[in-house]
Amino acid sequence: MTQTETPQIKVWDPLVRIGHLVLIVGFVIAYLTEGEPEWLHTFAGYAIAVTVAIRILWGVVGPRRARFTDFVTGPFRALDYLRALIAGRSPRYVGHSPAGGVMVVALLVSLAVTAFAGMATLASEDGRGPLAGIIQQLPQEAMKVERAGHEEEGEEGEENPWKEVHGAFANLTLLLVLFHLGGVALASYRHHENLPRSMVTGYKRAE
Repeated sequence: MTQTETPQIKVWDPLVRIGHLVLIVGFVIAYLTEGEPEWLHTFAGYAIAVTVAIRILWGVVGPRRARFTDFVTGPFRALDYLRALIAGRSPRYVGHSPAGGVMVVALLVSLAVTAFAGMATLASEDGRGPLAGIIQQLPQEAMKVERAGHEEEGEEGEENPWKEVHGAFANLTLLLVLFHLGGVALASYRHHENLPRSMVTGYKRAE
């Protein structure tokens, strides 16, 4: 390393980085396909579900920067950080910032609910998937609701609530992703570092 090079430190381990990439690709594929073709949409959903489960486990037993205890803080601290970031006086964090930690948790929860509701939809409508044995045992009233006014029009008038939840949380996840991208862009600008690149390489400049 020459004197002009900035010292670098390893921050993100391979599992965090690969999981991040899988979630990006999986969500883009799942959201854009919208079930057509079904096999691709389903495969992307399974990849998301497995990756979220692994990431949650890794957040407990993984290395320091991957653990939830390193970056999960209260909402007020996250709001204080956001205000300071907008004002251009926020401190730099080597790992996730307080706002970044809140976003990580929010995305994992939203993705988990989206994937679960998707598998529940597949189980209730087609009797397939890992939740088939569980969902099919639920009362029919818990799986379908009447659509007001449709019976008078001669339509079947039934909706699958799992499908409604699946779609709602998919859209919520997209909204969170947009906020996440905006926050990453602003933090990269304020702290003069390429945060997306650090997630790819695993390295950030030393404190």
